[in-house]
Amino acid sequence: MSKFSYFRSSLFRSSFVGAVCALFLQVLVSNTSTSASTTLPRPDHVVIVMEENHSYEQIIGSASAPYINSLAQQGALFTNSHAVAHPSQPNYLALFSGSTQGLTDDSCPHTFSGPDLGGQLLAAGLSFTGYSEGLPSAGSTVCSDPPWNLWAPPYARKHAPWTNFTDVPATSNQPFTSFPSDYSTLPTVSFVIPNLQNDMHSGSIQTADSWLQKQLGGYAQWAQTHNSLLIVTWDEDDSGSSNHIATIFSGAHVKTGQYSESINHYTVLRTLEAMYGLAAINNSGTVNPITDVWQ
Repeated sequence: MSKFSYFRSSLFRSSFVGAVCALFLQVLVSNTSTSASTTLPRPDHVVIVMEENHSYEQIIGSASAPYINSLAQQGALFTNSHAVAHPSQPNYLALFSGSTQGLTDDSCPHTFSGPDLGGQLLAAGLSFTGYSEGLPSAGSTVCSDPPWNLWAPPYARKHAPWTNFTDVPATSNQPFTSFPSDYSTLPTVSFVIPNLQNDMHSGSIQTADSWLQKQLGGYAQWAQTHNSLLIVTWDEDDSGSSNHIATIFSGAHVKTGQYSESINHYTVLRTLEAMYGLAAINNSGTVNPITDVWQ
């Protein structure tokens, strides 16, 4: 081979290797950028409030819900959010365990073995508590209280799904009076269940809105600067076929705006699991976590 031919061959090899390296670096940077853009925050605390039996159209823009609408304006409002079933209980189970557990009614009691969000968090060394207004005592498994008022008691176990799961200890089932005033002592994830007068089931929208502001307005404000998140959602709409509900994220790392992607209770559960590195359970494995609302 002549010196010229050797030089030309070496130059080609160098150019080819250089091009391959450049392409590899481009792909690596692109993948890194994509990964960074979809990284979810890991909040110190998440509080989920479940409201009852009202559609998106009944809440968003309603003069009877000024506080809830203020949360929607300062946080992320999902305009295409849907419950997964009627009546109430299957939706609570869907959000907590990724499955309606085969239930199509509000019957009580039931016992399930898991998996579920509470059990997942505890197994991962994190913490979980459900706070229910009107729960007669910590760890109580009563179906309603008072027991004679089955239709509209102040407390209803059908709205406290963790009570049904054997991998969630009784100590995780607390009355709302135990909700801490020092928000830094909250568990990693908690549910807050107002009683049936204060969650729009039996009381008015205005009553529920005022209750939410009085009881959780302080936390909502605190969360903005303390790596924490408030989620307000509804179990179902007013028995409509579309089951269109409002879902609001408010807190640190949330980008203010309206988001039109289709989400449901399984999507919210999957997002919580992804935040804490937990496996997708049941139907949460069929959806993707919410990634576009974070700063």
